[in-house]
Amino acid sequence: MPLRWKIAALAAATACLVALAVGVLVHVWTAMDIRSRAEMDATNTVYSAMEVYRRTGTPAGGAELDPAELPTALRHPAGADRRVAYDGRVEGNLGPSVWGAQRVGGPGSPVLAVRINMSPQLHDLRRLDASMAVASLVSLAAALPLAVYGAALVARRLRRVAETAARISGGDLDARNGPALGRARGRDEVTDIAATVDLMADSLGRRLRIERQFTADVAHELRTPVGGLLAATDLLPPGETEDLLRARVRDLRGLVEDLLEISRLDAGAEAPVRARVPLAAVVAEAVARTGLDTEVTVTGSPAAEHVDRAEHAAASEQVETDPRRLERIVGNLVTNAHRHGRTPVRVTVEGLTVVVRDHGPGFPADLLLDGPSRFRTGAAERGAGHGLGLTIALGQARVLGAELRLDNAADGGAIATLRLPPPPTDTRPPHDGAEADTRRPRP
Repeated sequence: MPLRWKIAALAAATACLVALAVGVLVHVWTAMDIRSRAEMDATNTVYSAMEVYRRTGTPAGGAELDPAELPTALRHPAGADRRVAYDGRVEGNLGPSVWGAQRVGGPGSPVLAVRINMSPQLHDLRRLDASMAVASLVSLAAALPLAVYGAALVARRLRRVAETAARISGGDLDARNGPALGRARGRDEVTDIAATVDLMADSLGRRLRIERQFTADVAHELRTPVGGLLAATDLLPPGETEDLLRARVRDLRGLVEDLLEISRLDAGAEAPVRARVPLAAVVAEAVARTGLDTEVTVTGSPAAEHVDRAEHAAASEQVETDPRRLERIVGNLVTNAHRHGRTPVRVTVEGLTVVVRDHGPGFPADLLLDGPSRFRTGAAERGAGHGLGLTIALGQARVLGAELRLDNAADGGAIATLRLPPPPTDTRPPHDGAEADTRRPRP
């Protein structure tokens, strides 16, 4: 249930409880007041009737001597005492009543009694209850839309804060709520939450900028000495030591180049140089450059909606992308599959999709949940490494506008699926003459 409806329901329930409590209090207080007034009237009436009876010897003012309906508690009052009692019996038009009684003489003398009927007052009480119920319903009907509107305002502001937090979580570190969220409404809890989210984003952005700057600085500082080391290995005499040292220096140079590439991706300094190239050929070349035993299968080819069948043969294997970055992505995925998975490793090209599949333990659960992270390889069974391959592949895919998805196969193994964006449609108006006719799709 949305928050605004929960707040509205809570407000409605509170209003109902308040109306019920007020109604009960008013009902009880009014009933007690009616009974108190009836007892007072009964006492005064008995007093007046007794004065008349003593002068005239006959009851007056509605008083009776020893009436049959007199409650048992009043049949034997003390000599001079006036007593009252409540009688809840309903007889004809007489509803609940209050009796007042006093003995006219000594013990054994008749009892002078008077009955005060409370039916009119109780009828007014019922009308008061009905009026309060109607007023409560009207007030609730008027207050409920206001409660929904007020709750919607709060929910809308909270939703904006949640959307900003989701954008920050998705990588948009420049997303902010800003002071406008609560400036017009004054400072409240929602404003405090929005300000806290902004402070959190500022702190996170500073930390990430420091980390990225440190990575870039380290990579730049290491590039020169690593280049010197690689040149120095050429001066070593041939042998096992020279081969081992050269391999380690090449690994170190690869790590430095990876760090530099990540720093450029983080800085947003990368821009694709697009060209129309055969997708299958680029993928096959990227796999061949890895030098790893990998099977490449082409099961389909892209088809653009604006070309006819005659042109499809020439355009079916073409894709508009940056071939260098595409090779980098495919090479990293294949290397990762061999390093952390098990053979056979297969690469499938179908349409605009490239799938790299291994038969190892699969991707760790935290990698599938949070995505690849630099300097973390995931589960121990996936082997060792600096964890930059998938991070670079994901960054280069974003530069190309492609989607890189990581999954685990049901029968075991990791699956990396790269989906390239479709080629842009040429929306320019056709030229005059024959060239215009060749650009127009045939029916």
